Amino acid sequence: MKPKERTFYEDSLKDYWDLKSSMETYFKEGKAEGIAEGKKEQNIEIAKSALKNGLDVALIQKLTGLSKDEIEQLK
Repeated sequence: MKPKERTFYEDSLKDYWDLKSSMETYFKEGKAEGIAEGKKEQNIEIAKSALKNGLDVALIQKLTGLSKDEIEQLK
């Protein structure tokens, strides 16, 4: 392989690995965001159920990690 061809090959290979790494990071972050959103939705459903069953807002906060304002908005 000629030096110029080798340089082109190595540069294109580097670009490929950089792009692959960027895409993997992007998808991992997206998956983490999705999990966090799902957890939040689950905690909201738990809070709604707890409110229906007459549980105290302070206890619901401890159980779900939601703020008092978030729980009050569910009433």
